[in-house]
Amino acid sequence: MLGILRREFIYIWYYFELQLNQILPYWLLGILIGSVISVFAGNRIHHLVRSLCDKKLGVLGVIPASILGIASPLCMYGTIPLAASFSKSGMRDDWLAAFMMSSILLNPQLIIYSTALGASVLSVRLVSCFCCGIAAGLLVHFFYRNKPFFHFSGFEAPKSRDVHPNPLIRLLKNIGRNFRATGLWFLLGVLLSALFQRYVPAQNFAQLFGENEGFGVLMAATIGVPLYACGGGTIPLLQQWLLDGMSIGSAAAFMITGPATKITNLGALKIVLGFKRFFLYFCFVIGFAFLTGLLTNWIAAGC
Repeated sequence: MLGILRREFIYIWYYFELQLNQILPYWLLGILIGSVISVFAGNRIHHLVRSLCDKKLGVLGVIPASILGIASPLCMYGTIPLAASFSKSGMRDDWLAAFMMSSILLNPQLIIYSTALGASVLSVRLVSCFCCGIAAGLLVHFFYRNKPFFHFSGFEAPKSRDVHPNPLIRLLKNIGRNFRATGLWFLLGVLLSALFQRYVPAQNFAQLFGENEGFGVLMAATIGVPLYACGGGTIPLLQQWLLDGMSIGSAAAFMITGPATKITNLGALKIVLGFKRFFLYFCFVIGFAFLTGLLTNWIAAGC
């Protein structure tokens, strides 16, 4: 019995070390670049968002709002209070919807993480998150034009923790917070990837998420809801799934539903949206992820 356990430990450690060596540089680079942007460019990015209030862009304002949402280094906990401050400054709800949606889905740190998945998957992630933000803004514009969509009462603008007068210390503290916030999830993702390589037959996985494209995309969109915990933690899993035959469309669906329905974020969204609009948000995310996955597979098949 001990011999079997020892053998299995050696196998799992082999896969763990292999996966860790492949993806660790991307994780470290993502933390560094994400912290640099947060410390030295975060306020500038958010000032640009607030300055949109002074521009008469109409519904086209959802485009820059979605772009700036991706550029924002804040996570959900920072995005909602920040959006509340934008709302008090007079920003339209459709622009806010575009900013919040794309900000929830992607940030500079996660972009660097995603380079480990290859240029094609990274491109799909960037374009789909940008389009998801625009789609959210357009839906709010056309269906909630004459009534409020968000309820930000009780949310105040977040106070920056990067306040030390020495810029190097500010950067180091931010890097430390990123390590503490993502490190455990990253290692857990690597471990799950190692277990997956050891115990899940690649052929069966390819049949589920690769060959049966429509059902595979729907399944990927669905498992993104309970499985997603941290962007850095899911990259090792996605990397292995793609190697084992997951279609790029299924990966795209997972990368949308995962962060959009991250369990720790849903409570705050429920407060901001209310039950009815929260239900609409959930349906929108699943539907957009499914259609994006199908479209991505269709484009990939034609290339």
